Order: sequence, then C-alpha cells, then structure tokens
Amino acid sequence: MSIRGKACIAGIYEHPTRKADGLSLAQIHAEVARGALADAGLSKDDVDGYFCAGDAPGLGPMNMVEYLNLKPRHVDSTDTGGSAYVLAVGHAAAAIALGKCRVALITLAGRPRAAGQHQVRPAPGATADAPFEAPFNPVIATMYGAAANRHMHEFGTTSEQLAWIKVAASHHAQHNPHAMLRNVVTVEDVLNSPMVADPLHRLDCCVISDGGGAIVLVAPEIAGSLKRPVVSIRGAGEAIKHSAGGRIDLTYSGAVWSGPRAFEEAGVRPSDIQYASIYDSFTITVLMTLEDLGFCAKGQGGRFVADGNLIAGHGKLPFNTDGGGLCNNHPGNRGGMTKVLEAVRQLRGEAHPAVQVPNCALALAHGTGGSLGTRHGSATVILERQ
Repeated sequence: MSIRGKACIAGIYEHPTRKADGLSLAQIHAEVARGALADAGLSKDDVDGYFCAGDAPGLGPMNMVEYLNLKPRHVDSTDTGGSAYVLAVGHAAAAIALGKCRVALITLAGRPRAAGQHQVRPAPGATADAPFEAPFNPVIATMYGAAANRHMHEFGTTSEQLAWIKVAASHHAQHNPHAMLRNVVTVEDVLNSPMVADPLHRLDCCVISDGGGAIVLVAPEIAGSLKRPVVSIRGAGEAIKHSAGGRIDLTYSGAVWSGPRAFEEAGVRPSDIQYASIYDSFTITVLMTLEDLGFCAKGQGGRFVADGNLIAGHGKLPFNTDGGGLCNNHPGNRGGMTKVLEAVRQLRGEAHPAVQVPNCALALAHGTGGSLGTRHGSATVILERQ
C-alpha cells in the first residue's frame, strides 16, 4: 500500500536553544511537543500515535508517554541514528494510512553540548561487530574521512569542492538568528581550518548542539479542518547499508536505495525537486547523498556543488536553508528532524525571505544515521504543498 497523500504534516516546532543548561531531556521533548501541537492547532488529547528514537529518556516511548500524559494506541521507537526522524515521518504516515492512528506526534531532544561532548564514537555495546572494530578505536570523523578519501581517489573530488558545501550552508545561516555559526565563510576559510580527519577540516564537520524538534502528522481529513498550510507526504524510502563482511564500497551510501523508493512512491524525479534538506554531518555526506539520490551522476558531486550551486537565489538546488548541521544545529546528533522542519518551512513559504524558494511546491528531506565508513541508516521523504 502506498502512503502517497495518506498523511499530512500539520504542525512543526524547533527548540531555540543550542545549549540546554538547566533543561532535562524530557523537558525539551515536552516543550517541542507543545510547540508543534500549538502550531497545528491541536492539543495533547488529540494525539493517538507517538514516535521517538533513542534520544528519548527511558525505555522506548513508555517513559515519555507518561511524562507527556498521552494515551496513544500506536507507538514506534525505531532508532537509526541521524536518519531516525526522517524515517519516523514515513512510519507515522504509514500508521495513519493503515488506520492505526489519526494524529501522530514525533519528538526529538538532545543535550550533548551541555553534557560536554566534544567528539562522537560509535556506540560499541554488545554488538557483534564491536570485537572487530573497537580495538582500532574509531571515531565518527575518521570513518567519514575514509569515505571522503576513497571518493577523492575514485573520482578526483577535491577539498575545494567539499568546501563549497560549507560555504553554501554559511550563506544561509547568516539569516538564522538561532544558528550557532552565522559568519559567512569562503572556500579558503574552510581549507585553512585545522585538519580533523584527513581530508576533512574542522569546517567540514557539523556542530554539536543541544535542542530538539517535533512534528505532528494527521490524516488528510483532519488537515483540511485546520487553519494551517497543508503539507502532504508524497513518498518515503528507507534502507540500511552495512560493511557486508568487509566487502564494502565507500563511495556510495544507503541513499542509493532509499531515494529511488521514495521517488517511485511519489511519482516524481530528482529534477522535479525545488528544495532539498540533506543530512550534513560532514560535507562529504552531502556530496555523496546528492549523487546517490540522483541529483547528479556518481562521481560528479564535486562539480555539482561547486561555485555556489547549493545557495538559495543563486544555485540550481537550494539546500539546508536554515544553515543545516554544518552551521545551525545538530540536536542530539540526530539532525534528521531539522531537515524535515526546514523542508516544511519552505513548502509553507515560512523560510527566511532571503532564502525562501519562490513558489516551492515539492521538497525532499534526507537523513543519514551511523557512519558512512561502516554501517548506517538512510531515510528519504518527499513532501508536497497542497
């Protein structure tokens, strides 16, 4: 069964904090839930479906359902890291299409910055892969650096081309009063920043921030009764890419599977998309994802992003017009939520006037969670203004 046109986004909210001193995770979840419901014109008593991921404190959704005083008849706590909240939009739409719920609330919260986190390591736990990888002490940046190096080796991609992605994000972030990094940077600024994980410089890496966000999805008949612009879910796709026992090609991501699935369900092509929110944990993440989603051919990502092609009002494909994870925020290291939020703003015509895409009617949001160098989840949603 297709979810095309079976669910709509009625409310969104992004927490303004970037450092949550004095706020608990549960409190941030509650504040964003209240904000998104108010945006939709609904109350918590209308919610009959609740969705969260591993950032929610407690055991799955149970503690948060109690804290928020909800009475859902459908819950989902699928966690795929940074892609979890893009994936959740597809799951919530499917639940609504199947009649499992009619008003779905999705909440994210994180406070790694307040907790003093400076780098991210893959969580070893008791996973089957840990004994083989943990002795090498990997951190997330090194695994993305490996993917960048391989892409450069195979296709001639350059650090200058990667830097253009950060430049575009900075041009957009200057208009976002909540963005952590609002200064416009140049290619030279990126290349002159300290090396973090060869070939990735500090400005090739996303920020670490606190904050959160929430989304309210509803059945179409409910959306029609609310006094908000209607944003319909047109298609969704998800995939997991892993190391396949060591037989891994680092030049592509799981977007090669999640993207075509979303486009097929939506009945559109990459060339139809007017705005794209692309997960930007690192600049290489954006470049590879654009290729894998079909916005350009494999190996041509460097040329595609160069010379400001991602800058709103200048380039062919405006991306991450809130500044993205590279400049705005990356709450709880799960930036998929903010990708959906900015796509909805663009479709509603509520982005900052300096970056608003004129008559934006079709947008894409994509999340990547985990590590391009080992295993990760990919999720793609295509949204349409009714």
